[in-house]
Amino acid sequence: MSTVTAVTDSSFTAEVLRSPQPVLVDFWADWCVPCRQLAPIIDELANQYGDRVKFVSVDTNVNTTVAMDQDIRTLPTIKVFVGGEVVDMIVGSATKMKLRSMLDALE
Repeated sequence: MSTVTAVTDSSFTAEVLRSPQPVLVDFWADWCVPCRQLAPIIDELANQYGDRVKFVSVDTNVNTTVAMDQDIRTLPTIKVFVGGEVVDMIVGSATKMKLRSMLDALE
């Protein structure tokens, strides 16, 4: 079973950009209602795909440098990184089916 790891400004490069496996990054904030609705779906997918994909979250309230560097303008934003590069992303709310489709495309 996998869990979603919190990533910070200081750990983003090591945890995401240098990761040897694909990484799904959930950019969120505590005031964002769609972000809170998406969180349990991300947790469930982390448990299902966690052996193939790393799942991390970035609190954009606290980690403003990463949010600016990644050009996060809308929450939630989901980005998938492979080899340090963004290969897919969803801006705004997403369904479990849409996220699964994104993750299945990695294989």
